[in-house]
Amino acid sequence: MIQRKQIQKLTGSYDNDKITIGVLGGHSALDVCRGAKKHGFRTIAVCQKNREKTYTKYYKTRKDGRGCVDETILLDKFADITKPDVQEKLRKLNTIFIHNRYFWVYFDFTDIENNFNIPIYGTRTMLKLEERDVPKNQYYLLEKAGIRYPKIFKSPKNIDRLVIVKVNEAIRGYERAFFYATSYKDYKNKSDEMLAKKMITNEALEKAVIEEYVIGAQINFNYFYSVIDDELEIMGTDTRRQTNLDGLIRLPANEQLEVLKYMKPKIIETGHIAATTKESIIEKIFDLGEKFVKTTKKECPPGIIGPFALQGAIAADKGREEMVVFDVSMRIPGSPLTPFTPHSSYLYGDSISYGERIAMEIKKAIEQDMLKEIVT
Repeated sequence: MIQRKQIQKLTGSYDNDKITIGVLGGHSALDVCRGAKKHGFRTIAVCQKNREKTYTKYYKTRKDGRGCVDETILLDKFADITKPDVQEKLRKLNTIFIHNRYFWVYFDFTDIENNFNIPIYGTRTMLKLEERDVPKNQYYLLEKAGIRYPKIFKSPKNIDRLVIVKVNEAIRGYERAFFYATSYKDYKNKSDEMLAKKMITNEALEKAVIEEYVIGAQINFNYFYSVIDDELEIMGTDTRRQTNLDGLIRLPANEQLEVLKYMKPKIIETGHIAATTKESIIEKIFDLGEKFVKTTKKECPPGIIGPFALQGAIAADKGREEMVVFDVSMRIPGSPLTPFTPHSSYLYGDSISYGERIAMEIKKAIEQDMLKEIVT
């Protein structure tokens, strides 16, 4: 495994006046590039063939100053980023890479941990903990932090309430083919049907997480932890747009029942909606985030660096409002609309994006000779 000291030594050899911010061409790349450009950094997007135009054409940097992507590297597939010649080019450009969900969906975790010799802003080894079948995963961290998460059923035979079965698609293993069940019989009927239609595989079903479905107002709390200032910030709050679920719930109830005879709900992320929270729960939001940061420092040193999110719902089933966390994003969330919620403006005067906040942190680290402290 690439050691942090090795990355810190490499970072120390960089020309701090010519730092480049690098991203994969997808997920939150434009957000990152826009923020980096605003604070004077050069930007580079590593793109995959046949899905590169967003970065090579539509938002490339123009001579008149428009655009935010200065340079691109075009690869046959994203995983080629670990090839020696690609890495060499990134190092020559003094690149600090910002990892996102794309960065891990398309690669093998061990390949990035062992062979990607480029400084990553954030904690390199924590991304795999988003997966539910690895040691010390997100559930482990939430439990250690004392943060409520849904009850997990180890066997479908124990299902005694509404649950969501988190299983991946057969075709696109990184996408969701989640389904709901209220009993073991219901679970068997639905899973057998999906297996017969080859929507899922037996292997994926065996690895699936059976999770209590908590009824509440769904919301994502998006955070930023500054290593330099040892301070947690709330970047914003949002909720998800999902297909085809969003389309189904817009139908009258009787029409939903008819449609469901021919199709199953899918929960594939297509976007986000800005969502505000009442001021009285802000302290609770901070408390959750601070508990999580403290736990990661102890369990996964150096702990979380920069952006992360706790995603779930506000439930009131025990007579009080309580956040129940369904998912943890241990990197920049995929929502570019955090500036459209007010939390960062309460601190900075104007709302700022994740991309800008990351650039501000890297710029401050350079000025204070702390760049080595924020990369892994």
